[in-house]
Amino acid sequence: MCGAELSALPEGVQRVARALQDAGHPHAPVMLDDAARTAQQAADALGIAVGQIAKSIIFRRKSDDAAVLVIASGDRRVDEKKVDAIVGKTGRADADFVKARTGFSIGGVSPIAHAQAPVTLIDRELFRFDEIWAAAGHPHGVFKLRPQDLEKLTGAPVADVVQQPVAPAGDARP
Repeated sequence: MCGAELSALPEGVQRVARALQDAGHPHAPVMLDDAARTAQQAADALGIAVGQIAKSIIFRRKSDDAAVLVIASGDRRVDEKKVDAIVGKTGRADADFVKARTGFSIGGVSPIAHAQAPVTLIDRELFRFDEIWAAAGHPHGVFKLRPQDLEKLTGAPVADVVQQPVAPAGDARP
């Protein structure tokens, strides 16, 4: 991606593109025609499974007001008790907190290039996939990577931070 192409992108996507470029990542951000504020919207736009979306969830650690980023598989729900057991008690982060700490608006929070480095955890469920996609700093921006790339780009540990999926009801007969 050259300088002219980069300057045409929204500011948050420019930050992510620079971080990816600086890290030698082979895939630049792409802009989708439609917003991908949710994992399902992103998966639909990309024609992939919702689990292949690496969603970025921000929590607010109560002890020191630090941002805690959990990068989770789009088809899983973050288990706040598991997160708290690893990083300390957390609470919900409102839109103003997310924007101030990450530099991104909710719906476009990238796992990289934050305004202030968050405490970060990577959901181990992402490793079910060879290829995943993450937000690139804007609700229309995404980039392709492998789960291993996410570890390299963030330096974050991989952890069990999601609720176990509920198995479909079996063929139980009376």
